[in-house]
Amino acid sequence: QMQLVESGGGLVQAGGSLRLSCAASRRTFTTYSMGWFRQAPGKEREFVARINRGGSTTYYSDPVKGRFSISRDNAKNTVALQMNSLKPEDTAVYYCAADYIGSGLRTRESNYDYWGQGTQVTVSS
Repeated sequence: QMQLVESGGGLVQAGGSLRLSCAASRRTFTTYSMGWFRQAPGKEREFVARINRGGSTTYYSDPVKGRFSISRDNAKNTVALQMNSLKPEDTAVYYCAADYIGSGLRTRESNYDYWGQGTQVTVSS
């Protein structure tokens, strides 16, 4: 079992930045690829970004490409999502997720084995 705890959400004006962090409980953190998803009110949860186990490969959804950056610190069992140039349409609950064994680009919720509780990001216009 792995526990994931997100932090760093909040209220920010359009054009601003936020940095989300996710802390993982397991010492086998390096066996998991990590992802970020988000869910806006009235919408389905959607893929945002993913990073492979070693941190050398990242993937982004088109809406956030060039503005968001995912990174991980395997020594601290953490993964981060740096969000710049935020837009009101980025408003959502952001979730951290862990994918055991899977490699490559995996964007479906069913690809991930563990989820955090989510952190709210609100971008005002």
